[in-house]
Amino acid sequence: MSVGVNVVAVAGQPQLLSYDGVHDARRRIAGRVVHTPVVRSEELERVAGARLWLKAENLQRGGSFKMRGALLAVEQLMGAGSRGVVAQSTGNHGIAVALAAAQYRLPAVLVLPTDAAVTKVRRIRETGAEVLQAGTTLAERIAVVDKLKTTRGLDEIDPYQNPGVVAGQGTATADLLDQVNAAGGRLDAVVLPVGGGSAVAGACLATAGQGIDVYGAEPSAVPALTAALRAGGPVTVDAHPTIADGLRPDRIGQLPYALAHDTVTGVYTIEESAIAEALRLVLVHARLLIEPAAATAVAGALRLAAEGHAQDIGVLVSGGNIDTSLVASLLNHQPT
Repeated sequence: MSVGVNVVAVAGQPQLLSYDGVHDARRRIAGRVVHTPVVRSEELERVAGARLWLKAENLQRGGSFKMRGALLAVEQLMGAGSRGVVAQSTGNHGIAVALAAAQYRLPAVLVLPTDAAVTKVRRIRETGAEVLQAGTTLAERIAVVDKLKTTRGLDEIDPYQNPGVVAGQGTATADLLDQVNAAGGRLDAVVLPVGGGSAVAGACLATAGQGIDVYGAEPSAVPALTAALRAGGPVTVDAHPTIADGLRPDRIGQLPYALAHDTVTGVYTIEESAIAEALRLVLVHARLLIEPAAATAVAGALRLAAEGHAQDIGVLVSGGNIDTSLVASLLNHQPT
């Protein structure tokens, strides 16, 4: 039987993974996260041919929307008497968990790939957390996490399977909807970047019953959600190099898939050149410095607009943790 977005019961919390659960999560983290702006650009909208409402989570604490779910998850573990936490991540979830753990004075170990972005590794270490690097695949990182749970007695904060994380990520979309409504707008669709799936799953919860289409956007180099939808469940894909380092998981999470597979309207697979061009467009026209994972969602919104299926499109600009060398490289290789 498929799992619907309003009937998921996980770890004794039947209400957390629901529309009401996301709004309760908003109240719980209010004041501990930045109320990031929704940005519009006339120049960018002229390029798109539609109204784009950019939720600027690149300005969030820790540089990404991941701070939202990490705070909920760490708070829950603190209440249960945790002695320390461990998480695997390609970067942004690791930064967020490290910051949230530091707030509660909890030890934290973050497991990143060996080729993780230098900027993200540095930001984690600056919090005082420990960084371990293991392989380049999701399975390799999970193996290290499993070992640390056993040998050190750490509690895991999985970026895709933790209900608090998923509900917390959904608060970004919930905030976006409220901000658009307050500005007199009404969204036809939202577009979220897809890595392990927590953002798109959270958006499915936050938009439940509101007649708003939910789209995912993922690198064509790592089409994990596209493959899962075709296969009828999460599968491991061949992951190729991508500048969108935050979207590198080679398998969609089981929980996000359960929440999203019957709800998501569609998924765009985005080529590397389109990701780079979207990053440049947002920097030049909206004056926002975003990372390629966020630019992937913008590229998806541009595709959606070009198809003519939506005129008011919300975009989760998921983060802004990007190496300056990559920014320079992308700006110096503009299309002719």
